[in-house]
Amino acid sequence: MNSNSKTFLGVAEKSTALTNAYLRSVYNWMAAGLLITAIMAYSVVTVPALAAIVFSSKWTFYGLIIAQVALVFTISGAIQRLSAGAATGIFLLYSALNGATLSVLLLVYTSTSVVQAFVTASGMFVAMSLYGLITKRDLTSIGSFCMMGLFGIIIASIVNMIWPSTMMNFIISCVGVVVFLGLTAYDTQRLRAMGESAPEGDATAMRRGVILGALTLYLDFINLFIMLLRLTGDRR
Repeated sequence: MNSNSKTFLGVAEKSTALTNAYLRSVYNWMAAGLLITAIMAYSVVTVPALAAIVFSSKWTFYGLIIAQVALVFTISGAIQRLSAGAATGIFLLYSALNGATLSVLLLVYTSTSVVQAFVTASGMFVAMSLYGLITKRDLTSIGSFCMMGLFGIIIASIVNMIWPSTMMNFIISCVGVVVFLGLTAYDTQRLRAMGESAPEGDATAMRRGVILGALTLYLDFINLFIMLLRLTGDRR
């Protein structure tokens, strides 16, 4: 093996190691976000003082939702202007606020339904994420199709809030499962590409990319979980 070949292999191994480190950090921070969400949701339904704050009025509850949306847009739109610490803090704060609002699911659905939906969502998420990592197929078209489906879900959900329909709720949940499974595979492939082009030696840029990636997969998982719970969960 000549020196050029050795150099090429060394660069390839270094690139692979960097990509793996990037993806490992993404999944670790995503898991941390989910853990914080679960702890906060459980705390709200078991600690009367927290429940009194979250459910004191509908305006407080809606205010928490608006704050979450603002935090998501802040991370997504201003990620390049945020420090690594600020981006991480906003993600963790969002995870906590999301847990506070999602606590209502623990009050509406049985514990068994919540656990079953979580386990099912976890299995489906892992399967699609692995597919996104190993497939050689370009999933851009699937991602674009799923994004259109997501906008359709949002519009249909607003309409269903105004004119409630059990059948519409069922359709939205079914389509939602398919959409978020597709987005999981697409986003994972996109994050793999980001990891392959991650700037070596720039820790701040790396952390920003990691937090943005963790938020992306976190949202895919949470929404998949909610759709499955709506589809299969038993109400109290």
